[in-house]
Amino acid sequence: MINKPGILYSTFFKGFQSFLHSFSTVAATVIFLFIFELTGFANNPSTKIWVGTWSTAPQLVEPSNMPPAPGLNNNTLRQVVCVSIGGDSLRLRFSNEFSTSAVTMKAVRIAVSTGGSAIAGSTSKELKFNGNTEITMNPGITITSDPISFHLKPRMSLAITIAFGETSPDVTGHPGSRTTSYLLTGDQTSSSDFASSTTTDHWYIINGIDVKAPESSAAVAILGNSITDGRGSGINKQNRWTDILSEHLLKNPETQYVGVLNLGIGGNCILKGGLGPTAISRFDRDILKQSHVKWVIILEGINDIGGIRDSTLTTQVAQDLITAYSEMIDKAHAKGLKVYGATILPFKKSFYDKSFRQTVRDSVNEWIRTSGRFDAVIDFDKVMTNPNSKNTIKPDLQSGDFLHPNEAGYKMMGEAVDLKLFEK
Repeated sequence: MINKPGILYSTFFKGFQSFLHSFSTVAATVIFLFIFELTGFANNPSTKIWVGTWSTAPQLVEPSNMPPAPGLNNNTLRQVVCVSIGGDSLRLRFSNEFSTSAVTMKAVRIAVSTGGSAIAGSTSKELKFNGNTEITMNPGITITSDPISFHLKPRMSLAITIAFGETSPDVTGHPGSRTTSYLLTGDQTSSSDFASSTTTDHWYIINGIDVKAPESSAAVAILGNSITDGRGSGINKQNRWTDILSEHLLKNPETQYVGVLNLGIGGNCILKGGLGPTAISRFDRDILKQSHVKWVIILEGINDIGGIRDSTLTTQVAQDLITAYSEMIDKAHAKGLKVYGATILPFKKSFYDKSFRQTVRDSVNEWIRTSGRFDAVIDFDKVMTNPNSKNTIKPDLQSGDFLHPNEAGYKMMGEAVDLKLFEK
């Protein structure tokens, strides 16, 4: 892009000004606009915008999922994430929202992950926060790094290495990472390989990544529970159904600039109970505040249904779920977003299996399919149900509990999503 005309352009426009006097105003204007377009002074087609390429839903980490010894205090943690779309600049978001004490990050570096704890050292770059390398996050705070130039490729694995100072005894994070993190004592941000590290399959503090991408880009934010979080998928394989969807979007020229944001939380409920903040309470932060979201997918409700104690509560829970869906749809529509409803998967033979719970699932799925409130329906129930056993997931697509899909099941789900939903 040309910011200031050089000598050549200056000379050109002086000569062109004399040229204009010899033609009629209309003709000269047409010619001028034509040359104006050719010389790059018109709208620049390479304009870039901030778009979410990766995100995870923050929650208060349960005691059983806390960082292993030696802990985060004054030690270094390397965490690996797999992005969706690429770009030439990025910024990272970190969350201390659910902690009761401050967390200090003394240094943060990013680099291309080359597998396991190793990085490509030549790609390592330091992040800053308002020009400073060290930042302290007070309780309840989310912070974003300064933008940094970085060649981020689609589906690249990115290593985020944090040297901590003092941290909170309770931690904001995301236990269901399905990805291994690496912990070393002291400040090890300059180390390329954390070979002797303590490992844990959880994320802590990291919250999201935005990338500078073409202005035709946008993101889809997905609200869900453990089935979206990826329980039953492969550790470090990045093969949740949302990952499969991202890979398919990238292969389609009409959707190659669609970022996929997985905001699933294992054990999450829409209404009350469960793990993490409820879907209805976190919808604004986790979905609506993501960068340049254009679409929303909602796949929630199975844990609310599984928690119904007896048949006297079925009608109320079904109605409450429908009301909550409607509230989230209205909020998203008010921001001009399209909302796609995903039907709740079958759970017969699972630990949730009760006839009155099946009745609620059937009722809610019928509403999702026929109410007309969603802009479109993604019918995972139809895709995953065993045709020979009503309300049961196909045996070769479940992970052993007849509730969560296995790797083949997630592949089936990701491939079942119609990419036309994300085309212009």
